[in-house]
Amino acid sequence: MKLADFKYELPDELIAQYPPDKRDESKLMVLNKKNGEIEHQNFPDVLDFFEKDDVLVVNETKVFPARLYGYKEKTNAQVEVLLLRQLEETMWEVLVKPARKVRIGNRLVIADEIGCDVIDNTTSGGRVVKFDYNGHNFFDLIEKIGDSPLPPYIKRNAEPLDKERYQTVYAKKTGAVAAPTAGLHFTDEILNKLKEKGVKFAPIVLHVGLGTFRPVQVEDLSRHQMDSEYYEISEESAEIINEARRNCNKVVAVGTTSVRALETVATPDGMVKQNSGWTDKFIFPPYKFKVVDALITNFHLPQSTLFILVSTFAGFDYIMNAYEKAMEKKYRFYSYGDAMMIY
Repeated sequence: MKLADFKYELPDELIAQYPPDKRDESKLMVLNKKNGEIEHQNFPDVLDFFEKDDVLVVNETKVFPARLYGYKEKTNAQVEVLLLRQLEETMWEVLVKPARKVRIGNRLVIADEIGCDVIDNTTSGGRVVKFDYNGHNFFDLIEKIGDSPLPPYIKRNAEPLDKERYQTVYAKKTGAVAAPTAGLHFTDEILNKLKEKGVKFAPIVLHVGLGTFRPVQVEDLSRHQMDSEYYEISEESAEIINEARRNCNKVVAVGTTSVRALETVATPDGMVKQNSGWTDKFIFPPYKFKVVDALITNFHLPQSTLFILVSTFAGFDYIMNAYEKAMEKKYRFYSYGDAMMIY
């Protein structure tokens, strides 16, 4: 299949600009791969699709307010700095705006307590900068002065509510510059009800990077190179998943990030190994999934790696039909939008 196959037209008014008033007030489209049916429900109904000893795999990555605003020291020209990846303690890969005006050797002032020097360019158009912050804790400073790194299709500035809502309730490990958005629908109440049903939880980590939103620019999907993202799968979570696999219980992944992490460490017989490191795994047709039985996900951008993964999991024609129905039913799309359960 080619990139052009994964194109669809979405009316702008269906792109969610704000989250719903409550996390679990989203719609839930349910896709049954076995019979090809499509049902329209609400997110709390997700509880009906779990049985005792099924496993829910959640990505515990925590988004930090990675969008910073400052100015060039010599000219006072305004600049935006988006933190992408920590390379060393004080050294980061970043994106800058306006990129053409930020050059190696420039000094950028972010706030009284923090600034950085531009020391290199990256092959993807970014910069490498070295921060200094006068003995403060870097992430504590960023929490105070940074904005939530909302994706470009949300056409507004970040607001205080985004620091809470562009974050899952189970986020623990700081490192993501984009939220694993399928998890945004879960509330503590839903998680507790799953536990009461005997569902087991397998937390993993994949720090979502900007590559999530980077467009695929080659028609031949085998030539697309994903940005590497850091992941961790503990021995305990691996064993919880493997026990479910041995006992024929469902492994349900929350989000494409969880799927990519699990498939990165999967053995040929569908078991999961404890591991940590960097993954650039890109899943596109044809691909045989080794671990995941069901997927909870959002509605994704056309021709994106996420949409391609979901199409691979559910079946291309099935997903294209489901997206058409979602548009007819006025589902909300993308990060703050509605959810889909594929089983």
